[in-house]
Amino acid sequence: TLTEGELLLTTHGLYFHPTGEEINVMTKEKLIRSDDNEASEQKDQRWRLSRLTEVHGRRYMLRAHALELFFADTFELFLNFNGGTKERDRFYNKLRNNCKVPMLCSPKSLNPRTVFSKSRLTELWRKRKISNFQYLMQLNIMAGRTFNDITQYPVFPWVLADFTSETLDLDDLRTFRDLSKPVGAINPDRLAQLIERFNNFDGFPEEEKFLYGSHYSSPGVVLHYLIRQEPFTTMAIELQSGRFDCPDRLFFDVAGCWNSCLESTSDVKELVPEFFTCPEIFLNTNHFPLGETQSKLNISNVKLPPWAKGSPYEFVRLHRLALESEYVSQNLHLWVDLIFGYKQRGPEATKAHNVFHYLSYEGSVDLDKITDELNRKATESHIQNFGQTPSQLLVKNPHPCRYPAEDCWKPLISEMSSLKGLRFHTPSKQFGGSKNGESHGAILSIHPFAEQVLVIYSDLSIGTYRWSATRSG
Repeated sequence: TLTEGELLLTTHGLYFHPTGEEINVMTKEKLIRSDDNEASEQKDQRWRLSRLTEVHGRRYMLRAHALELFFADTFELFLNFNGGTKERDRFYNKLRNNCKVPMLCSPKSLNPRTVFSKSRLTELWRKRKISNFQYLMQLNIMAGRTFNDITQYPVFPWVLADFTSETLDLDDLRTFRDLSKPVGAINPDRLAQLIERFNNFDGFPEEEKFLYGSHYSSPGVVLHYLIRQEPFTTMAIELQSGRFDCPDRLFFDVAGCWNSCLESTSDVKELVPEFFTCPEIFLNTNHFPLGETQSKLNISNVKLPPWAKGSPYEFVRLHRLALESEYVSQNLHLWVDLIFGYKQRGPEATKAHNVFHYLSYEGSVDLDKITDELNRKATESHIQNFGQTPSQLLVKNPHPCRYPAEDCWKPLISEMSSLKGLRFHTPSKQFGGSKNGESHGAILSIHPFAEQVLVIYSDLSIGTYRWSATRSG
C-alpha cells in the first residue's frame, strides 16, 4: 500500500505521521477500513537511526524522488518525496551530516552509476570472493531494484535451456541458455519477425521504435511467477479485477514457460530471485482454486523438469548450482551488459536486439511536464504496468569477465577435491631443502589436510607447507 504523510527527522529517530488514506498499489484505489476496528487505524511509526545500515537512491514512476532505507533489526522503508529530487537529496544530506547513524555505510552519492563505480563489488566477483547470486542481488540493489516496489522487482536471468532431460548435465554447454543475447533474440525465427515489425514502424520517431512491446520484468511477470504465495496472490487477483487470470495463462509448467519465452512475440520475461532460493513458489500450499485449462488440466503445483524428480527443493538446489556453474561464471558478464550495462540502450542496444518500449527507460519522459490529464494518466499507467528498465550502471565499456577458477585464491573452507586443480607455486629454494640448496626433484604427489599440505618429492623426501594469508615467493 501507499500512504501519504509527514516525515520528521531528529538526531536519533525517524517518525512518520500518516495524513492521507492508504492507497492500493495495484488498483490505485483507497483502502476501505471498518469504523469500529480501532486496530485497523493508521498509527504513527518510528525507526531508530542507530540501527540504520544503508540508504539507496530510488526511482518512483521513473522519477528519482525516492529513498530506500535498510535497518539492522526491522524491515526496509521506501520513501517517495513529493518535493522531488531536491527534497530527497536535502533529506539525505541532513540524515548523513546531522544525525546519529553509527552503522550507516552508504556512500555520499545517491547516483546508482556513481555508487557502482566506487564500489569494490565487481572486483570481488571477478576474484570469486562472492557468488554469482550475491553479485546479481547487489547489482539489482544498486540499479534501483527493490522488493518494496513490484514495478521494479529484482531481475535474474534464465540460465538453463534444458527442462526435459532426466538428469541435468552442467558440463554440457547445450544445457545452458545463451547469456549473450536477450531472451527475445535467442530464437532466430522469432527475432526475424520482430525485426520486420520494427522496420515497418512508419511514422514513429526513431527513439520510440521498439523490438519488444512487453518487458522482461514487470508487475505482471512477478505476479505470474509468485501467484501461489501471499501477498502476491492477492495482488494478482487485484490486477485481474477481483479474480484469477485465465488458467491457460497462469504459471503451471516450467518447461512450458521457457518455451513460451522462446516462441511468443509478446513473451520475453526473465526470472525473479525466488527461482534460486524459494521452493515454495512452485507449491500451491494454500490450495488456491487456480482453475482448469482448456485441455482439462487442473492447476495446482507447478510441473517441474524431469531432472527435479518432482521435488521443488531439488529443482531450486540444482537451479542454484547451475547459476554458480563454470559456464554461467564465464558468461554472466554478457548478460549484465544487456540488463545493467552498455548494451542496455543506445546504438549498442540496437545492435544486440535489446530495444524495449521507450517509456520503460529512465529519463524518457518527464511526467511533471505533461499538461493533458488523460495523456498523463495513460503514461503513468504504462510505466506502472508494462515494465521499467533498471538504472544503467555501465555506459561505455563492457563489463569485465570473471577470472578463471585456477587463478583465484581458494578459501580455507573449500572442499579437498577442489584443490586438485590448483597451480602450485614451488619457490627456487624449496621447503625442507638441504643446506646447499639442492632440489628434491619433481613433485610426485600432494596431500592436503586441514592445517597443512604434505608434498612427496621424487627423491622420496617430504615437504610440509602451511596455509598463509599472504602470497610469498
